[in-house]
Amino acid sequence: MLQPLFCLVFTEVFVILLLLFRTPLRKPLLLLMDRAKRGRGPVVASTAGGTLFVILVSVFFSDERMLAYHLLEASLLGVSLFLVLMIDRLHYYIKELRLLRKHVEAVKKFDQRNDEAKNKGKLKTKVAKVEEED
Repeated sequence: MLQPLFCLVFTEVFVILLLLFRTPLRKPLLLLMDRAKRGRGPVVASTAGGTLFVILVSVFFSDERMLAYHLLEASLLGVSLFLVLMIDRLHYYIKELRLLRKHVEAVKKFDQRNDEAKNKGKLKTKVAKVEEED
């Protein structure tokens, strides 16, 4: 039981590192996570998380003979659940950051167009004044 838990924890840490730093694998990973969160994905994820939580609670109420082994299992399950929560929040924040950047760029372009229109209007009035003086 320990080897799959260690594998799960290390895989989750690897995913977190991929999300934190800009690597070529970040974009496909984000797309994969977006697709996983559609449809039945959240139901499956919450079911798996609930199952891990039940196993975590049951480990605490087991017999005293193998306490160290069960504590290690429980701590690995707890860390795994925490890392899954961390991955979910990182995905959400990266997605929100991308949307905010797009919105800021659109506002900048809009402001730039308005400034250009104002400058053209001022230029026309200056040209008209210069023509009247001549």
